[in-house]
Amino acid sequence: MASILDEYEDALHRSVSVQQSRASVGIPHSGYVNARLEKETPIFNKQRIDFTPPEKINSLVVSSNQLCMSLGKDTLLRIDLGKPDEPNQVELGRKDEAKVYKMFLDHTGSHLLIALNTSECLYLNRSVQKVRTLSRWKGHLIESVGWNKFLGSETNTGPILVGTSQGQIYEAEISVSEGSLFSTNPDQYFRQVYTLEEESGPAPVCCLEIERGIEGKFFIIATTRKRLFQFVGKVPEGTEQQGFSSIFAVHTDHLPSFREFPANLGFSEIAFYTPKLRSNPRSFAWMMGNGVLYGTLDYSRPDSILSDERVWVYPPDIDITVNKPISIVLTQFHFLLLLPDRVKAVCTLNGQVVFQDLFLEKFGLLTRMIKDPTVQQIWIHTEKVVFRYHVQRESRDVWKMYMNMNKFDLAKEYCKDRPECLDIVLAKEAEHCFQNKRYLDSAKCYALTQNYFEEIALKFIEAKQEEALMEFLIKKLSNLKPSEKTQTTLLTTWLTELYLNWLGILQGDPSQRNLYLDTREKFRTFLSSPKNKDCLFNNRASIYELLASHGDTEHMVYFAVIMQDYERVVAHHCQHDEYDEALNVLSRHRDEKLFYKFSPVLIQHIPKKVVDAWISMGSRLDARNLIPALVNYSQSASTQQINEAIRYMEFCVYQLEETQQAIHNYLLSLYALCRPDSLLSYLEQAGTNPNRIHYDLKYALRLCAEHGHHRACVHVYKVMELYEEAVDLALQVDVDLAKSCADLPEDDEELRKKLWLKIARHVVQEEKDVKKAMACLSSCALLKIEDVLPFFPDFVTIDHFKEAICNSLEDYNKHIEELKREMEEATQSAKRIREDIQEMRNKYGSVEPQEKCAACDFPLLNRPFYLFLCGHMFHYDCLLQAVFPNLPAYKQAKLEDLQKKLAATSQPSKSHHRPKDADTISLGKGQQSREQIKADIDDIVAAECVYCGELMIRSIDKPFIDPQKYEEEMQSWL
Repeated sequence: MASILDEYEDALHRSVSVQQSRASVGIPHSGYVNARLEKETPIFNKQRIDFTPPEKINSLVVSSNQLCMSLGKDTLLRIDLGKPDEPNQVELGRKDEAKVYKMFLDHTGSHLLIALNTSECLYLNRSVQKVRTLSRWKGHLIESVGWNKFLGSETNTGPILVGTSQGQIYEAEISVSEGSLFSTNPDQYFRQVYTLEEESGPAPVCCLEIERGIEGKFFIIATTRKRLFQFVGKVPEGTEQQGFSSIFAVHTDHLPSFREFPANLGFSEIAFYTPKLRSNPRSFAWMMGNGVLYGTLDYSRPDSILSDERVWVYPPDIDITVNKPISIVLTQFHFLLLLPDRVKAVCTLNGQVVFQDLFLEKFGLLTRMIKDPTVQQIWIHTEKVVFRYHVQRESRDVWKMYMNMNKFDLAKEYCKDRPECLDIVLAKEAEHCFQNKRYLDSAKCYALTQNYFEEIALKFIEAKQEEALMEFLIKKLSNLKPSEKTQTTLLTTWLTELYLNWLGILQGDPSQRNLYLDTREKFRTFLSSPKNKDCLFNNRASIYELLASHGDTEHMVYFAVIMQDYERVVAHHCQHDEYDEALNVLSRHRDEKLFYKFSPVLIQHIPKKVVDAWISMGSRLDARNLIPALVNYSQSASTQQINEAIRYMEFCVYQLEETQQAIHNYLLSLYALCRPDSLLSYLEQAGTNPNRIHYDLKYALRLCAEHGHHRACVHVYKVMELYEEAVDLALQVDVDLAKSCADLPEDDEELRKKLWLKIARHVVQEEKDVKKAMACLSSCALLKIEDVLPFFPDFVTIDHFKEAICNSLEDYNKHIEELKREMEEATQSAKRIREDIQEMRNKYGSVEPQEKCAACDFPLLNRPFYLFLCGHMFHYDCLLQAVFPNLPAYKQAKLEDLQKKLAATSQPSKSHHRPKDADTISLGKGQQSREQIKADIDDIVAAECVYCGELMIRSIDKPFIDPQKYEEEMQSWL
């Protein structure tokens, strides 16, 4: 058989050339068509807020859909973005020249801090209208606030951190309540915990952030103009309310870890990205003098949570002396920089500027950019206008960036719901693995793409990577649909060829033994896969040919077992003289047809085990189909081996209670051949009722006669009721056996007497034993001495049977006396009967004139009638009408015939000129005949009372309405 692999390689080369010609005219290699019906919405979609402030906007903060805006000198505007039509305006109530410097709003949107340029700080809670002064904070220009996201509530901030322009970090807590809002200060305490410095001394604390890691560890990030500090420490469980003093106390003698950059904007700003509300931030971006430091946050690190740090250096169009950046916000994959006249969006994956939005001069210079962390909206304002950016499907092109960075797992994660993009990523990953000689990984990826199958297969063939090719084919096969039967057949057959080639190569190399075993296990898993079962079954002939061409009998047997082709398995074992294995397969799968087919071979070599297997199958096997195997075996086997055949036949007869004549006949033949004693016991156990005997009587008789088993022949004769033949043959064996046969015909005394005469003749003439002959007379009451005397020779004296003669004479006398007595009794009985008849003739009954017919209830004496001994009286015609339907058919016919004859005798003669004597004679004859006819009619009609006799009893189950006339009767009642 030609190698399928060689043929398929040629086909692949031809197919690839066709694909290349298709590609030259623009046929895509992917199964997907990438078409955009409309322009895609940008990621950052700007919207101008329809709002004209009455005064210039000084500051704007937003969190949890709560927006706070400082207008002019003394006005604060609060807007719930869920209800934008209901703004709330609060007056600061300041009479001096103080201006709002910065505002800080916590993550819940409940606590608002207002820092004034006069080094004062005001507080406003969302639930109240009046601004409170924080007296303990006076004298400090607030630059930053680190809110407590773990203990804060709507009425209490919990311990928070406050950074000043002089580099001090203070810990504070603000609390309000309904009853004490106007009587107590909201600031609970305000104490310094640390001072941040740069080379030149204390520096403003630009940003503060508090985060909690694992195992109760807290991370505090603080930034100055050039430095980013990290404070790490644990707060004992249950003492979180006491604040963060313990964390800062660790660093009183030495500086904490920090990052420093040489350039200086005069300020810095750090932004964080939190994927979900109340979860930890995942990434950060710090805007400072040299550019933007960004990366991820790893809370498992011991000293610094900053990870994967990268610096995005400001491009030439950003000059920190002229148009330095103002603010920064961070999204999942971008950070946005706010410049005086534009917004730039930079992708954090590749550092490329992907978006730039230029603002018109009429709006004025951009002042501030802030993000609402809860709804992921970005707000920008000038002194006159407010803008909002919506972030839409930010991850739409992330897969491309990850793909170009060879981060294929992440790329696939972000395009798993876009199959056309996933196909591109898989193809790129496959090509990348192939170029890096990771052929198996490449094959797995190629199998998931829509690239041309032939092109990929040829690629692995040319690289001589059969193992990778097999992996590709396996994965491709697993992805096929059930309807793709042709492709499934092709891949299955090709994989079988490849596996066999590979196993053949490995088997010849002892050093590759482990790889061989592993590959063999994979091949067997492939053959036994439920998904491949139907295909392999439909193409099993081709698979068998492949296995045979490689001489792999081991897997041929394995495959045959999987296909449940046990006939082939058993035949293989028999051909290799593995009879025990063949029998094990038969016993394990219990297929009756296979037992019938292979039993003739197996019983020649392992008869006992085969018979044991037959017995274990029980009634599932038809013993008639096994008889040919037993016959062939028994003809060439010894007596000991024939015993196995007898053992199975006895199991069928005695255990399974088989009634098939062939089985019983065969057992008889085996008994007759080897076990004569068992033959007679079997026949006796079968009984003498021919209807319950399952063997062929004639066959049994011939079989026993051929082998000289006379006692068995006698038994068969008895069953066949051939008693004369039984007695004749029994006399050749044993007189007692003959006697037992002679008594069998109990209902035929003449035959019994004849049989006993045969025995007597044999005893007298053959054995010449007078005493035994006399014993025959005593054994059978039918024999008399006079029946036996003719058999004796003339020289025998009477003394031998004198007693028998006397007994016979006495019996005759007794019999004569008995006959006399019976005759006398018969004479007396006849006399009594005659007297009874005479008495009956004289018996009569009286009928009163008013008596009525029991049937019609009319006067009885109006018409001919019958009177019965029971007292019932009927008119003749009424009785006839009642009796006739209940008479048997033959009596009905006879009655009709008698009535016709009676009517004929009643007609007057047509001749008026007959002689008188002739008429008289004719009338006499007619009257005699008429009386006889009437008597016959009376015998039928008046044999018994129709109400009291058996006729009424027999009609008790008869329906009142004739079934044939039921419908007619029912219609008559409607």
